[in-house]
Amino acid sequence: MISIIIPVLNEAENIGKLLQHLRKNSDSDNISDIIVVDGGSTDGTKDIVLQFVSSSDYQDSETRLELTNQIAVRLLNSPKGRAKQMNIGAKHSKGDILYFLHADSFPPKHFDQYIINEVRKGNEAGCFRMQFESNHWWLRLASWLTQFSWRACRGGDQSQFITKSLFEAIGGYNENYIIYEDNILINELYKRKQFVVINKKLKTSARLYKKVGIWKLQYHFWTIYIKRWLGASADEMLAYYKRNIA
Repeated sequence: MISIIIPVLNEAENIGKLLQHLRKNSDSDNISDIIVVDGGSTDGTKDIVLQFVSSSDYQDSETRLELTNQIAVRLLNSPKGRAKQMNIGAKHSKGDILYFLHADSFPPKHFDQYIINEVRKGNEAGCFRMQFESNHWWLRLASWLTQFSWRACRGGDQSQFITKSLFEAIGGYNENYIIYEDNILINELYKRKQFVVINKKLKTSARLYKKVGIWKLQYHFWTIYIKRWLGASADEMLAYYKRNIA
């Protein structure tokens, strides 16, 4: 079964829509739990998640659980940082397949069965192709390219499924990376030749491109990618991100 893990920080605009989407587009027999890991939201994100969680079934001071359409929805608190948040979610997961998902990314209908089918074929990790919610020609092209298995076309926005056994063998997400943590894990998967792209579209927001500017943001993303390829440290990459994007 699949544990869906969603790291959030001030995602009040998206998290409720995503939880509803996941319930409507999957089979409860395939999903063991949905784990939302909050990194210190101040915008009401946690209140929205708690609408999906029972007010009478406390597990502990950080977690409440409800069987909603027979899918357990859980809320965990974590220090800020997606790598930390996702590792905490994985630690508390019940499924033997982990599915890491951004709060503004919406997987296709029957996503759960597509993932299970790939794992049964022996593909222990992978993602969906992606479609940005934008009509800009560059983002449409970038979306189209994600159907291919090229390493340069990968990123966390496409979501990430991985068997728990493989995730633990790798050591989880590298918490030294405040940014680029998705890519570090993906690099490890490509080294092991354990990555498949499911040719079904996951729709994701282009909000950061709209905020920063499409060409400016793409330039800085490429620069970060090259810096890492040339050996830049996690701290150097984070400093560049803070100067130019955050």
